[in-house]
Amino acid sequence: MPFSDLYQAPRRGLSFELFPPKKVEDLDTLEQTVDQLQRFNPDFFTCTYGAGGSSQDRTLEVISRVKKVTGLPVASHLTCVGSTVDDLRAYLKQALQRGVELIVALRGDPPKGESSFTAVDGGLRYANELVALIRAEFPQFGIAVAGYPEVHQEASDPRTDLENLKRKVDAGGDIVITQLFYDNADFYRFRERAVAAGINVPIIPGLLPITNLAQAKRITSMCKSKLPAELAERLSENDSAEWQFEVGVEHARQQTIDLLESGVEGLHLYVLNKSRAAAVMLEGLEIAAT
Repeated sequence: MPFSDLYQAPRRGLSFELFPPKKVEDLDTLEQTVDQLQRFNPDFFTCTYGAGGSSQDRTLEVISRVKKVTGLPVASHLTCVGSTVDDLRAYLKQALQRGVELIVALRGDPPKGESSFTAVDGGLRYANELVALIRAEFPQFGIAVAGYPEVHQEASDPRTDLENLKRKVDAGGDIVITQLFYDNADFYRFRERAVAAGINVPIIPGLLPITNLAQAKRITSMCKSKLPAELAERLSENDSAEWQFEVGVEHARQQTIDLLESGVEGLHLYVLNKSRAAAVMLEGLEIAAT
């Protein structure tokens, strides 16, 4: 099914991103999180996997359980890291057998300890190649690709980054889901430039509410996103967990309200397998109302 089917006006699409727990016993806790998030009427869930495909089997287990519990479409992340084309085909076949309808197609980050991405023999070098493979051989899947409001950390400049995004969309990407950001102005500039470049698929903002300043600094440094100085200063006023949760989540809620007012076609939340922050962000907002 095309991702774009989930973003038909006047409905706004809503999705939540999970990751596979390291322990099997934590799957039940994750299922409770999914149950709590369902009250916000999401359209689908996505699930990542570990670096180098280290938790692919667990990812398939997670999304199979989510599909069974919710009855909703589910999306698996898929990267080029450490995989030959045959490996990718095998995973896609397994995903189909598990009832997966959607793929988030990514090149993937270099494995831990490596500073640059290198394709394995018989593998793919770029995300657009992965998109093209899926579109040609597994047309049943909807395909999402990643966009970077603050420019991908390996891109030489914004223009090159946007050209790379257009290649992914032209290869068959249905929608663009963005990397996290904390200043909506970055998203609006990115969206305007993307549309001007001829990218005419839904561009969905990805948000990660801050619940802990140290964690936020670590995550933003990894993906080269910026933490606005005013927000960081506000979070630093008190080191209590509850204070940082309240400040960070309220910032994300205000981002959400502003994005909805700007006419975004949907919203993608990185929930880190928890529901409380998302619940506070979304309470009372008609994200997915028809």
